[in-house]
Amino acid sequence: MIKNSPVMRICISCKKTYDRNNLLKITKDHKLGIMLNKGMGRSAYICKSNKCYSDSKIKKKLQKALKSNLDSNFFDIFEKEIANYK
Repeated sequence: MIKNSPVMRICISCKKTYDRNNLLKITKDHKLGIMLNKGMGRSAYICKSNKCYSDSKIKKKLQKALKSNLDSNFFDIFEKEIANYK
């Protein structure tokens, strides 16, 4: 019997590897735009640590990982989602 290993992803802030289920997924879909925890397309992952999502350079890191400019409205929604994510 083949044992499935967990899918591992890297946090864009701390660069540590975690199981995909323990990370917040931010996805850029070419038709639907930016989505949190769903969708297919270019994705970036952030871990649960307070240090990672309160990083002063997180906006720049997200823009680089998703290869797009993100507006300030997205970051307001992102901060609310992070508050619920803890």
